[in-house]
Amino acid sequence: MKKVVDSMETFIFWSRWLQAPLYLGLIAAQGVYVYHFMHELIHLVTKAGSLGETEVMLIVLGLIDVVMIANLLIMVIIGGYETFVSRLDLDEHPDQPEWLSHVNAGVLKVKLATALIGISSIHLLKTFINAGQLEDRVIIAQVAIHLSFLISAMAIAWTDKIMTNTLLVSKHAPH
Repeated sequence: MKKVVDSMETFIFWSRWLQAPLYLGLIAAQGVYVYHFMHELIHLVTKAGSLGETEVMLIVLGLIDVVMIANLLIMVIIGGYETFVSRLDLDEHPDQPEWLSHVNAGVLKVKLATALIGISSIHLLKTFINAGQLEDRVIIAQVAIHLSFLISAMAIAWTDKIMTNTLLVSKHAPH
């Protein structure tokens, strides 16, 4: 029976590698964002003289949005792979992101929630700039979604803090 259980546990542990193609797919999606960014940047540079200030601002906000989404992708790809699939052997690498040295599922969730708030903020700013062309219900819906992101991020951070403190207390409690 022990041999069967050991084999099953080995197989279950191996199954984490099924996520590797998902991270490779996210890398491909990031390539699409790089293409989109370059396309928009070329549009901005080649049409700069004929664009109004609002149009330039909207295009630049779109570029910032793409960069923030790319940052989110990097956090998910590298942080998720490191947390759920396999350790990256980067200890001596000079470009190792500082946040990667202390990443875990809780830290990753908080970082992702914060990134989503940033992305939502950019979308909301674009909405406010274009408010004259949008219906009130669209603006209200976007504000509500943004507030939902904020509340969710605070709840995630609070939950992570409670769990971290609980773990610290249980480690130091007498047994």
